[in-house]
Amino acid sequence: MEDELKKSILKTGTTTIGIVCKEGIVLCADKRATLGEGLFIGHKRVDKILPITDSISVTTAGSVSDIQLLVKLTKAELRLKKLRTRIEPNVKETSSLFGMLVYENIRKFSPILGITAFLIGGVDDKGFWLFEVGPDGSALQHKDFVSTGSGMVVAYGLLEDSYKEDITVEDGVKLAVRALSAAMQRDTPTGSGIDVVVINRDGTKKVVEEEVRQVLIKK
Repeated sequence: MEDELKKSILKTGTTTIGIVCKEGIVLCADKRATLGEGLFIGHKRVDKILPITDSISVTTAGSVSDIQLLVKLTKAELRLKKLRTRIEPNVKETSSLFGMLVYENIRKFSPILGITAFLIGGVDDKGFWLFEVGPDGSALQHKDFVSTGSGMVVAYGLLEDSYKEDITVEDGVKLAVRALSAAMQRDTPTGSGIDVVVINRDGTKKVVEEEVRQVLIKK
């Protein structure tokens, strides 16, 4: 029974990427969700970049049900804090909250481990920020780039080779798309499309699919 349940769990065996740019943060993720050991594609249009506030978004990887619960809890806690204090939540406290919830979730007694990972990117009055929350609940800041998920090894090859300090958002989008596209060529659970979100002083903007296609054509 337990083995059958594990086979039916929807997971985003995935590749997600975060890049710190001169004037903002770029987040990128594929759209595929798989079942069981990642051999069957369960969904082809999953949104893996989710808004937390107007200026903070998160990429997601892991068990979908746990991801959905942790995102809902984080958004609710941040809204309550804002109502009490009238202060907009910043990126660091958002990542700390995610880390605490992931830590508690992974250590619950359960026959099914709720494994999740997040990249939190955003802007606040102190600057642009990119944090990685690992499956163990650790929260680490990255000042250049980071990738998570089953295809991250392939993505890192391109990121390490092509990232430059003070990279523009435009070039950051191109690099993220190229790195994710490379991961899609070699990692079976990664695929079915690419989403890109840019976060800067003007807010959060999703890069339209046509722009992503143009990058892929020119790479």
